[in-house]
Formats: sequence, structure tokens, C-alpha cells
Amino acid sequence: MRAAAVTAALACALGGIAGAEMPGSFYDLKTTTLAGEPAELKVYAGRVALVVNVASKCGYTPQYKGLQALHTELAPKGFVVLGFPSNDFGGQEPGTAEEIKTFCELNYGVTFPLFSKVVTKAGPEQSPIYAWLGRTGELPKWNFSKYLIGKDGKVVAFYPSSVKPDAPELREAIEAALR
Repeated sequence: MRAAAVTAALACALGGIAGAEMPGSFYDLKTTTLAGEPAELKVYAGRVALVVNVASKCGYTPQYKGLQALHTELAPKGFVVLGFPSNDFGGQEPGTAEEIKTFCELNYGVTFPLFSKVVTKAGPEQSPIYAWLGRTGELPKWNFSKYLIGKDGKVVAFYPSSVKPDAPELREAIEAALR
């Protein structure tokens, strides 16, 4: 992707303003749903979110089960899991949007929001979502890395792939953010 295209993509994610500064809140960003529809993350403002780069053919893929369990249990308290499929690591998300959706629903009963496939790695093709998240100094090193986002849209913590959805440290951080 050329620099102009990256600038245009970033401007789109930042609300259409070319040369705009990065917003202070994750919830100020825009993206695309898995179905290809525009999505404004501001609909999740005031909730605690767990942002996860997901993949269907990864050793960590069974984490979908735990992510769905967290989402189901904690959604009534103001929590949401947001899944961003990515093919960055080992080509482990090669499917189309429809294949990803079908896989997640049939195998793990996923009901949490899934967005269009993104590039998480730094570089000219990187998603504006992950450019924003990367300001923390942390970018995914593999699939199923997790960012905990507070109600205010700020990153509370980053967890690598090895931290499972039911890990005590993640659960305690989510509970604290929900208070």
C-alpha cells in the first residue's frame, strides 16, 4: 500500500479527516464489520472491551470458547469481546469473511462482534486499529493477543497469546475495569 493509501485509510478510521491526530480513545476509531459494513467503535464507548486478533487455524484457536464464555457472562455488566481476524502469523486465517463467520459460529458459538480481516504488524499495510493500539508499545507477536480497553477507551493492559481468557490475571483486570 502506498503512503497516500495508508494516509487515506488512517483518515477514514479517524473519522475522515486527512492528517488528523490519533484520537485519544479507542472508541473514536472506525472500522468495518466482518460483513463489510462500516462500523463505528463509539457504539462500545462506556463498556470494557477485550480486543483480540483472532485466527481459525491456530494452536490458540480454542481460545474462542473462553472468549465467548467471557462475553456471554460479562456482557450484562458492560463488557464486550471484539474480534479482529488476522492472517499475519503463519497464514492461519486464510478464509473469506463468510468462511470465518461460519467457522466461528459452528465450532465455538461465537456471538461477539467480529470485524474485517486486518494487518496487525507495523508497516504500510497496518490497520489503523492496530496502529492506534500499537501506541502502547505492544503489538501482537502471534494470534490471540489481547488488549483490555477501559470504559474511557484507553488501553488498560496487553496480554500475549499465551494468556488464556480464563487466566486469573486477565479476569481480575476485567473485573477491576468494570468497577
